[in-house]
Amino acid sequence: MDPELLILDEPAAGMNDSETAELAQFITDLNKTGLTIMLVEHDMGLVMGICDRIVVLASGAKIADDVPANVRKDPAVLEAYLGSDD
Repeated sequence: MDPELLILDEPAAGMNDSETAELAQFITDLNKTGLTIMLVEHDMGLVMGICDRIVVLASGAKIADDVPANVRKDPAVLEAYLGSDD
């Protein structure tokens, strides 16, 4: 088999920091082989550390689709996941 896409759903769930770091390296190494990876994950350290592009959903709607640096400061993302001051 020679897959072009690997979809991972919460692969870091239940892992400690050391295990997550090993997972991050494994995913990065797989991606370097040319494999496209779609990652569904709530560990933002992992996501921000290894993803080239991030799509953020809130209540089933896409609220952001950009590179990590821009997603991290996107007002809609911040409000949806951190709440607003109002």
